[in-house]
Amino acid sequence: MSIAMTVPEREAFLADPHIGVISFPDHNAGPLAAPIWYDYDPTIGLWVIIAPTSRKGRLASIEHRISLVAQSEAMPYKYVSVEGPITSIVPTEKHSLLSMATRYLGEEMGKDYAAQNTGDSVTVLMNIERWLTVDYGKAGLG
Repeated sequence: MSIAMTVPEREAFLADPHIGVISFPDHNAGPLAAPIWYDYDPTIGLWVIIAPTSRKGRLASIEHRISLVAQSEAMPYKYVSVEGPITSIVPTEKHSLLSMATRYLGEEMGKDYAAQNTGDSVTVLMNIERWLTVDYGKAGLG
């Protein structure tokens, strides 16, 4: 029995609001891995919002590939790991920040977060080329 997720299962899992861990290659120090909010739509890809002057932002501007893993921490354990090229880096629009904040914080706290975070940010879009998925529930674990 395979514990891999089907295409619809993995897309639904990735579309749920898990905290992701993003990884950027950094040839000067070793990979950077950091928790991050993300969003996903199978017709668009996966995107994150970051500060362009942060380490993530600097690496996004010089590296061409990123990875992200999202997991459930409750049994049965599941995770989706994706990897692919960065396809665009654009200034974040206010409605995009509000959408991401309400995705993770709910409507009221999301509005407050978006109103307080008016600094520069960029939206990094990734085209998913590789998937690795596991659903231990398929093996009867959990």
